Amino acid sequence: MAGLVSVRDFTVVEMPSRRSFFYVAEQAFQSGTASESGSFKKMARTSANMLAVLSLGLLLSGCDDTQADYAGGVPVILPPWVKTARVELSNVSVLGLSGVVRAQVEVPLSFQVGGRIIARKVDAGQQVLAGELLFELDKRDLQQSVKMATATLQAADLALASAINDLQRHQQLQSRNFISTQALENSRLSVREAQTRRDVALAHLGQMRNALNYGELRAPANGVLMEVAAEVGQVLGVGQTVAVLAQAGARDVEVSFPEQIKPPAQGELLLAQGASIITRREQAGALESIGRTLRVRYSLPSTADTLLLGSVVRTRFSISAITGRTFSVPLAALNERGSGPCVWRLHEGLVSAVAVTVLTLDSEKAQISGPLNPGDHIVSVGTHLLAERMRVRELNP
Repeated sequence: MAGLVSVRDFTVVEMPSRRSFFYVAEQAFQSGTASESGSFKKMARTSANMLAVLSLGLLLSGCDDTQADYAGGVPVILPPWVKTARVELSNVSVLGLSGVVRAQVEVPLSFQVGGRIIARKVDAGQQVLAGELLFELDKRDLQQSVKMATATLQAADLALASAINDLQRHQQLQSRNFISTQALENSRLSVREAQTRRDVALAHLGQMRNALNYGELRAPANGVLMEVAAEVGQVLGVGQTVAVLAQAGARDVEVSFPEQIKPPAQGELLLAQGASIITRREQAGALESIGRTLRVRYSLPSTADTLLLGSVVRTRFSISAITGRTFSVPLAALNERGSGPCVWRLHEGLVSAVAVTVLTLDSEKAQISGPLNPGDHIVSVGTHLLAERMRVRELNP
């Protein structure tokens, strides 16, 4: 019986491909001329060696060679495969956005004086009437200030009366030439000064009385308290917001538009009973720092007065005249790297980023606008691995 040849008797040289491992194994069997041996241990060892060679060949045969090939024994790195999709012209001509119902006038309420809250009369969501008491501060310090201002005014009144008496006496003395004209003028000046001090004291008393009244916060108009952010015992500073009042009356729907879309003048509010026209009333002067969206308010018709403040509603706007042609692409084709959304267009084996505007999204498709053409090939999977002018190989779209 011919003995098996150990793989240690051969030297593995550089091979043109992985299939050379099978060639080595085959040659090992064909060239083996070892003498028979009755040693069971040696036979088992040589058999194990050959099984290792065969296993290595099978392992290499399962490796993927899509990323490399061999030319003249030297490995050549091939461009990666990419899956692509064709850009389709979309028939979407409207943009649907969610909006929030708000009062046209929302007033943050605060005290005009600082102090400690001793009474809270309302809760969030409560309907209030104009003049209704909402909060009350501890007024003891304010009352003392009124007393001080009153005393100051009384002292000023006494000083003014004394100055007037002096002036009258000096006028009599000057008529008899007992005092000089200069002394009489000084008396008149003292009266004017006392009158001025009295006016200042009176104004200060008015301020203190106003401050005492400011210790009570009352509703400036009819409406609903959207927020209440103060509790009894809390010490407040001047102007610190304690509640937000949504005044009764006209209402708006607030919509956030994508950065690249100019808000149209009109749109539609979609309700269960049908669509209503909404008209743009105002828009923010700058983009929101979070989300980079533009906040726009549209006036609601009177038929929408039944909508609760804060309700989320659906709106619809015509965008065909604003954005031009729109396209439909796979959702996975969108890529964002900090400078806005883009897609990667494939042309002659090279990819390049194309900036686009995202109009709408669903579970599988995105509606976009941008410098594309119907039929363009774009990378639909793995866009985060691409680089500008990178060479790739295209799978059939």
